[in-house]
Amino acid sequence: MDDKLEPGLYIVATPIGNLSDLAPRAAAILAGADLIAVEDSRVTAKLLRHIGARRPMIPYHDHNADKVRPGLIARMAAEAVALVSDAGTPLISDPGYKLVRDARAAGVKVTTIPGPSAVIAALTLAGLPTDRFAFLGFLPSKAGARATAIADAAAFDGTLVFYESGPRLGGALAALRDGLGRRDAAVVREISKAFEETVTGTLAALADRYAEAPPKGEIVIVVGPPGEAAPADEAAIDAALAEALTRLSPSRAAAEVAAALGVPRRLAYERAQTLK
Repeated sequence: MDDKLEPGLYIVATPIGNLSDLAPRAAAILAGADLIAVEDSRVTAKLLRHIGARRPMIPYHDHNADKVRPGLIARMAAEAVALVSDAGTPLISDPGYKLVRDARAAGVKVTTIPGPSAVIAALTLAGLPTDRFAFLGFLPSKAGARATAIADAAAFDGTLVFYESGPRLGGALAALRDGLGRRDAAVVREISKAFEETVTGTLAALADRYAEAPPKGEIVIVVGPPGEAAPADEAAIDAALAEALTRLSPSRAAAEVAAALGVPRRLAYERAQTLK
């Protein structure tokens, strides 16, 4: 940049895949910043090499944020400090919001340089309604907490977006199937990279696909809103379960009825246990 940046905090979105996705303004800010707060210096160094720049960096992440934050804010009074994550828009599923909050409280100027976001990119690829959506980050790893989080999300009448890792994908999809019933969904991975992939289908079909074959890469799960059809009433569920229980165990009967009637598997299993 020809002109020195004004002191303050600059929130800079970085590529989630192809380095050429870095916006020209974002590149100029990174090249002109007095200091860059980074998630991983190795990742940001690669991006800086791509634009032909070398700038001082300081680690800023979950493990050191409370310790580093006061010093960063003090420097912002006289220096331009850029905040980046390893990929995408900072503050989305990372601790950056506390830095923004405290910088504003200290009277520091805060500017955002918008750009790539895996949430938005996945929504554009999924082919599901985007007029109303909720981003819920990573589901809890423990089964009980995960089921509770999904039950809470089920009340939202819109599209749901989650982040997930390859090894956990099959379990997450199975839990979403059990908790949300029959819904359309998409698994989007490696966005803006050479092996970008979007796989669509019902939650049940996707859970089956990835049960024994976890994929690699960064993954976003997009789940469509509840269907337009009226849900089956309790009498219909009970009738279907009563028939299924003559042939199957309660868990398998619940799975069959949940898929057939489009009701959450957890609800069907609870009714099956009562009927049994």
